[in-house]
Amino acid sequence: MTVARTRTTLSSLILSLVPLGAMADQTGLMELSLPDPTGGRATTGFVWYPAADPADTVLALGNAVWEPIRVAPDADPVPGSYPLVVLSHGMFGNARNQAWLAEGLVAAGFIVAATDHPGTSTFQRDQDQRRELWERPRDVSRVIDTVLDDPGIGPSVDASRIYMAGHSLGGFTAMLLAGARFDPGRTDAFCTSHPDDRVCTIFNDWGVAKTPEDRVAMSGDLSDPRIRAFAVFDLGGTQSLSLESLGAIARPVLVYGAPVAIEGLDLDVESRALVAALPASLAIYHEPATMAHFDFLGVCTERAIEILQQEEPDDVYVCEDGREDRRAEHRQIIAEVTDFFQAN
Repeated sequence: MTVARTRTTLSSLILSLVPLGAMADQTGLMELSLPDPTGGRATTGFVWYPAADPADTVLALGNAVWEPIRVAPDADPVPGSYPLVVLSHGMFGNARNQAWLAEGLVAAGFIVAATDHPGTSTFQRDQDQRRELWERPRDVSRVIDTVLDDPGIGPSVDASRIYMAGHSLGGFTAMLLAGARFDPGRTDAFCTSHPDDRVCTIFNDWGVAKTPEDRVAMSGDLSDPRIRAFAVFDLGGTQSLSLESLGAIARPVLVYGAPVAIEGLDLDVESRALVAALPASLAIYHEPATMAHFDFLGVCTERAIEILQQEEPDDVYVCEDGREDRRAEHRQIIAEVTDFFQAN
């Protein structure tokens, strides 16, 4: 693994590195490479971990729109055994999107990993890969395999304590890994009666589960028994999942719903419906009154709104109330997710 020093374009949530000087016990950062032995799905991401007395630190994973976090590139890990959390980004997001959560979890004693999902990431939007949503949970399983096998960070991971958190489409990915099964018949029936539903229009545009072969692949068992508990951030796609499979999930799930309407997700169809379908003893639900869908992304810079108005005016809403209000929400989420994983 090597620390990432990559693209510097504004719209890409790119990596930026700025020296800060020596500090002790910081968040270490290594680049994660996931080669695909079957070909066509090689991708990259990051591993964050407790770093032992690094010689220097830098600001990373930010740009003119998104605030960076402070990390120690390729620093030695603090000796010990740590639980692992894998993060899954949302539609056309990337492995940097929840760096704020990774930083908070590392401070609480976790190792955190994330990868870009080919087809549905900022940098990889191949149409065929986009429709192959069954590959997303497999990406997460490959992250776990790669981190555990890595000679540098693998020995620091407690393989008996592995967790996952996902935002939006990443939340849908998390539920597949928890044991939920895609239900083609339920999806068809719902989307026929709700043709303007946000998830239905996306799945239709992407060609999800349109062929017999894809329907079989999508509705297969994509779970990973190594993951002990899941945190789901304002997911989309509940209406496509089998109610029977949701009721049979046997691992704890922490669900956040975002009631401030921006993305067009109906909580009665999505997060609230998910919690109602899960076993009551295993589901915890939070719906903070001021939470919006994009509050699970990073904190916006002081100039973010101005820059977006000039360069991406249709995207200004992702940074509305995206500074101190969002920073406070992040502190709350970090505390609640940390407590949830530590309790499970």
